[in-house]
Amino acid sequence: MMWAGIVLVILGTLVGIFLGLNIPVSLPEYYAVYTSVAALAAVDSVLGGIRAAVDDSFDHVIFISGFFTNAMLAAGLVFIGDRLGIDLYLAAVVAFGVRIFQNVSLIRRHLLNRK
Repeated sequence: MMWAGIVLVILGTLVGIFLGLNIPVSLPEYYAVYTSVAALAAVDSVLGGIRAAVDDSFDHVIFISGFFTNAMLAAGLVFIGDRLGIDLYLAAVVAFGVRIFQNVSLIRRHLLNRK
């Protein structure tokens, strides 16, 4: 059952990447920082969900609420930073980067310790 969820997440990610690369959408350069922080929030949430599934503690309510909370907080940091003239989005990039690497290392460790 757990593998079905992981396969579904990977399949959804691959379909999303394929669609994102093949659908011609152009955003103004102004939104580049917002888009990059949103992408990091999405990757962080997906990896957190995979880690929770591997640990048999996945809860869809926590996953969805965490996804939107992270996205709103990151967008808020970018917006406030824009208004103040400070690159405050770097705080979100660093925080999500650390969490992404922690989740990947925990997933890897769990998969390597399976017997």
